[in-house]
Amino acid sequence: MGERFASGLSVNHPMGHYLEALHHTGYYYTFIGVVQVTAAIMLLIPRTVTLGAFLYFPVILNICILTYAVRFDGSLFTAPLMVLANLYLLGWNYEKWKYILPFNRPPISDGLTEKKSLSNKFPTLFFAGVFAAVIVCVVGIPSLYSIKPRNTLLQCQKQFKNSNKTKAGEVFCNCVHQNGEPLDKCMNEYTNAPDDINQTP
Repeated sequence: MGERFASGLSVNHPMGHYLEALHHTGYYYTFIGVVQVTAAIMLLIPRTVTLGAFLYFPVILNICILTYAVRFDGSLFTAPLMVLANLYLLGWNYEKWKYILPFNRPPISDGLTEKKSLSNKFPTLFFAGVFAAVIVCVVGIPSLYSIKPRNTLLQCQKQFKNSNKTKAGEVFCNCVHQNGEPLDKCMNEYTNAPDDINQTP
């Protein structure tokens, strides 16, 4: 449609910087969208779900790493959960693709059909692992970053409301949202700034 993704974000925002630059890459931007839609369609069709999972994995892994790199609120929770979902899907279909691995060659058949015994045991360990992974993503992520640029200047300033660095927080938010400085530079200025009680009027 010719529109920039997440157009509500300011260009000064770290994620906004990235999306604006990506939008100006021309057909590369369109190519990424086509790959995402193709992967989505393939994931919906049982015959192509494994190939779709392989196609989608580098896409969502890239989004996840980008999310953490710029501390983007919009996908801090969803991106890692989608990476996990993709990994579980690849694990579920392991029997279909395991023979492409160099260390997992199929045995030479002796002509006899092997019967695999099926178990009715509930996969307790698997679901416990899934539950633990979700808890880590939902509970662990908020404590990973104490300071985030947030999506707007007002949201950014609110996180410093009851802190001992309200003035430094205001400078940080202006550094990101008003001046469009790199996130690392703004974070370093905030970290090195004194507490409010130590500041001279």
